[in-house]
Amino acid sequence: MKTALKPLTPILALALLCAPVHARTTADPARGPLLATVEQKLAEAPAGSRFGVLVTTLEGETLVSIDPDQRFIPASNTKMFTTAVGYAQLPLLQQTAKGTGVRLETGTGGATDVVLHGRGDPLLSSADDCKTDCLQTLADAVASKTRRVRNIVGDDSWLPDERWSPGMSWNNIVSRYGTGNSALTLDDNELVVKLAPGAVGAAPTIQTSGYFSIDNQVVTVAGKEEKIEADRMPNSRVLRLTGTVGADVAPLTLRYGIDDPAHYAAWRLGELLKARGVQVDGAIEVRHRPLTAADDPDNRKGAPATLPTEPAMLAELPAPPLAENMVRINKESQNLHSELMLRRVARQVGSGSIADGQAAVRQLMTQAGVADTSYDFSDGSGMSSYNRISPRAAVGLLSWIARQPWGMAWRETLPIAGRDGTLQNRFKGTILEGKLFAKTGSLNASRALSGYLTTKSGKTLIFSVLANDMPEGTDSQATAAVDRALVAIAEVF
Repeated sequence: MKTALKPLTPILALALLCAPVHARTTADPARGPLLATVEQKLAEAPAGSRFGVLVTTLEGETLVSIDPDQRFIPASNTKMFTTAVGYAQLPLLQQTAKGTGVRLETGTGGATDVVLHGRGDPLLSSADDCKTDCLQTLADAVASKTRRVRNIVGDDSWLPDERWSPGMSWNNIVSRYGTGNSALTLDDNELVVKLAPGAVGAAPTIQTSGYFSIDNQVVTVAGKEEKIEADRMPNSRVLRLTGTVGADVAPLTLRYGIDDPAHYAAWRLGELLKARGVQVDGAIEVRHRPLTAADDPDNRKGAPATLPTEPAMLAELPAPPLAENMVRINKESQNLHSELMLRRVARQVGSGSIADGQAAVRQLMTQAGVADTSYDFSDGSGMSSYNRISPRAAVGLLSWIARQPWGMAWRETLPIAGRDGTLQNRFKGTILEGKLFAKTGSLNASRALSGYLTTKSGKTLIFSVLANDMPEGTDSQATAAVDRALVAIAEVF
C-alpha cells in the first residue's frame, strides 16, 4: 500500500541536500539520533564500503532509511525471493512433484539400455549410509530385472540444459558452490575427495570415487596450516590439486563441483549395478534437452510450453519433501537446491527455464506491490553477479510474506541469530541472540542480511541491510559493523 508523502520543510530539504549520499533518509526527523547512531556504526566498516538500509515496523512505518532505493548485489538474499515463490505455490508443487525414476529401454540390436530419469529431486543420494531417496533402490530394481545391460543413460531432459546461470563467475565452477544444475542431481552434484597428510615432503594420500582423475601436486609440510588450491578446466574430469598441507592437519573432506551431473549420476548407477553382479557392456551416455527460444515465455507469447513425454518407469522414488528442502535452502544457503526450486516453479508454469522462473518471480513481486525497477534476478541462488535488489524491495517482499497464511512457516526456514544455519556464530551474547531471523548473503565484496528482528520491548521489525564494494579482505569488518548497527536499533525500540 502506498501512502502520500508530506512536503518537506525548507530547512529539512536543505539538510537532506547537504547530507552525504550514503546518509540520505526518508525517516521521521524525530528519529535523527538513531539514524546518527546507525551511520556511526556503519562508518566503522572499511572505507569504500557502500550500504543500503531500511527498517520498518510490521505496519510499514519507516524507522531507519539509508539509500533504500539504491540497488545492490544481494548474494544469497536472492534465496528469499526463490523460496517465497516456492512457498506461494507449495501445495501445487508438492502435488505434482515426482522422484527420480529408472526404466529399461530396448536399443538397436535388441540390447537393453538403462535410462535414469531426473525430475528435479535435489535429495537423491548414493552415500553408503543412505536411508531414504537412495540411488541404490533403483539399482536394486534393475538388478532384479536383468543381469546384463548395455548403455547407462542419464536423462535430465525434464528441464532444459542450463547448468549455469548468466553472471555466474567461471572461477566458481570448480567449487561445490558453482556445481552444475540438472534435473538429474545426485549427491548434491559434488565430488568428494578425502585427503590425509603424509610425511613431511611427501604427497598426501587421496581417496575419491574415481569419477575424476586427481592430479595430486600437494606437498606435506610441517605445521597445522592447509593451503590447497583446486583447478579444473570446464567439462574436464581431471582435477589438479596444488599447494601445501600441514603434517599435523586432521584428515580433510574436500568437495568440488561436477559439470555434467546427469553423466555423473549415470556413471554412479553403473558402479552400483556392477557391484550387484550386473554386467555392463556399453558406455555412459546422457540425454539433455537443449535450451531454445521457446523456453523464453516472451517468445511463446502466452502459448503453453511443450514438455517431453515421460514414459512408464520400472521403478521410481518418492517425491522430495519440498517444505523441508526450503529449510535447508535458507538455513544452509544451499545454492544447488535453490536453483532447482526456481526451475521447479518454472516448470509448473512453463518449460522449466530460468526465464520462466524469472517471470514467476516478477509475477509474485507485482502481487507483493514491489516496483519492478527495484530488483533484477538472473538466477535463483545469488551466485550471479548480475543480480540486484534494493533494501526497499527486500523489505517489501518480507512485509508481504508476513501477511500470508504461510508467512510464519516461511519465516521458520530462516537462520536464527546465534542459534543455527549461517547465523549460528553471529549476534551471540547480544540482545538479538535468538531474536533475529534473517537470510544472509555473501559474495565477492558483497554482504547482505534481511529479515525480521524482535526489539528490546518485544516489537517485531522488518529490515534489510545490504553492503557492497568492501575492499578485498575486509568483508568480516563490514559484517561486524552491520551487526552492531542492528543491535543498536533493537536496543532503542
